[in-house]
Amino acid sequence: MDRNSLVGLFLIGIIIILYSLYNQPTQEELAQNKRREDSLNAISQQEQLIQTTLEKQDTTTSYASAESQDSTVGASISKELTERYGSFGISATGTEKVTYIENELIKVGISNKGGVIKSLELKQYKTHNDQPLMLMDQNSNEFNYQFFANNRSINTKDLFFKQEGNSFQISGKDQNSIAFRLHTKDGGYLEQRYTLKGNSYEVGYNVDFVNLENILSSNNNYATFNWNSKIINQEKSLQNERNTTTIYYKYKNEDPDYLSDRSEAEEDDLTTSIKWISFKQQFFNATLIAEEYFDEGDIKFSTPTEGSYVKDLNASIIMPLSNTAGGTSVAMKFYFGPNDYATLKSFDIGLDKLVPLGWGIFRWVNKFIIIPVFDFLNGFIDNYGIIILILTFLIKGALFPFTYKSYTSTAKMRVIQPEINALKEKYGNDAQKMNAEQMKLFSSAGVNPLGGCLPMLLQMPILIAMYSFFPSSIELRQESFLWAQDLSTYDSILDLPFEIPFYGDHVSLFTLLMTITSFATMQMNGQAAAGNPQMKMMQYIMPVIFLPMFNSFSAGLTYYYFLSNVITFLQQVIIRKYMVDDDKIRAQIQERKKKPKKKSNFQKRLEDMAKARQQQARRK
Repeated sequence: MDRNSLVGLFLIGIIIILYSLYNQPTQEELAQNKRREDSLNAISQQEQLIQTTLEKQDTTTSYASAESQDSTVGASISKELTERYGSFGISATGTEKVTYIENELIKVGISNKGGVIKSLELKQYKTHNDQPLMLMDQNSNEFNYQFFANNRSINTKDLFFKQEGNSFQISGKDQNSIAFRLHTKDGGYLEQRYTLKGNSYEVGYNVDFVNLENILSSNNNYATFNWNSKIINQEKSLQNERNTTTIYYKYKNEDPDYLSDRSEAEEDDLTTSIKWISFKQQFFNATLIAEEYFDEGDIKFSTPTEGSYVKDLNASIIMPLSNTAGGTSVAMKFYFGPNDYATLKSFDIGLDKLVPLGWGIFRWVNKFIIIPVFDFLNGFIDNYGIIILILTFLIKGALFPFTYKSYTSTAKMRVIQPEINALKEKYGNDAQKMNAEQMKLFSSAGVNPLGGCLPMLLQMPILIAMYSFFPSSIELRQESFLWAQDLSTYDSILDLPFEIPFYGDHVSLFTLLMTITSFATMQMNGQAAAGNPQMKMMQYIMPVIFLPMFNSFSAGLTYYYFLSNVITFLQQVIIRKYMVDDDKIRAQIQERKKKPKKKSNFQKRLEDMAKARQQQARRK
């Protein structure tokens, strides 16, 4: 083996060692992994204990006479409940009752069975068919706590909590709370306390394990919070809802992340400190926020194959319990409300990322240009169709100087096109010579062949930003304009009795108008850039792609693209008819050719490179 090979192997070994050291888990990570392993073992033990309990119940069923059963039924039930739930057996029977607390914005129904939120109405919103908007209902939402006590697996969903306080309705700056306690025969209890303020989408949520240290299993000091929610269909397009419904979460000191919303099913393990977990829908969300941090957990969702539910979302969160005197208190809060950018941003914990404004430069365009202008106009204009119209004029007006420069550049290219064609005929078989002579022509005529691309480059971030902004803007939800009843969804003028592949089962008028004006604008661009076969092809292909692609999109978006096309077309007509004269441009080019022009260093290098290629080709 030669020296270079030995050196190479040595360096590879060093890299492998450094990489291994870099990726070695820290003590904190090892501790978290140990806690997670313990919690998984605990869940396994829970399942085994439940199965054992059920088997015991089956094998000890009494076959005594009916008279004997009647006399001993109370004792049998008591013994069975004690066997299954230990100290919590006294809370295993009862009658379910739902208590309501509400303010100006939300109405929350809380059940004494499990002590959980069973229903949540957003009072200022309606569904697409004008029904009360239930973010959760009796059949769609469930959460519970699982833990070990008296060496038994306890699940709070099966137990009845004692209500402490009454239903209430508040407003303004007032606040009130209600508690639900799960008592044991030893005097301890698990309390869930809900606090509601006036004019707020937040629900304060505190969980306290009080005087339970003597019955909590010493070998497992964790409780698992399980939250399952079937997302109710609220909008006109079930598919659009499914494409925007998923689970978001935020690790400590990291940006929020989420499960892929376009998947049929997805899951992930959350292995470090978690600030919040959010069940995010198209326009609304239900979010659980820790006052400090949750230890770890896992999340997943699936898409139902039948029924009208959007998706099934699930989260399990590990919470540490203390076996010392005084117990454990966990402070949290829920947010149940709209995906309103300003409202979510006010939390200052990254919840504004629930509003999909795009990534990178596109999100910046929305945050610092589109949203401020949109909110400003919304301050004194009530009609969102008019706001979009003004917004489009402002954007196109700001870009007009670049559009004019682009058209001038295109006109110059059109004027010298005969000379370019002549060069192609003369040097058609010598591409290098052709390029060199063409560069000379551009330089002498003062033409920048890329000058027409600048406005397109400037417009693309705005066009793509709008692609994210309009479909996710809750301000447009159920706002009508002209024939569009809801600018947040498609504006169907004809519902088809069948579905066309890749198109859908309806006809959206704004999408048709957008497609027609796209074709007209591209036709004019094709005339302006005569002799460009790629442009000629694009003017036919792009509108055909747009039509099925945007048919089910937000009417606000297709309306904006339609307006943008119309204004672009009118600008081109005005520029071409009144501001740009081909004869004047031709005269200016000829006059420029007569003047001696000093070559730039860049141009000189290009010509030197072209000459070098020519000489190299001759030598071959």
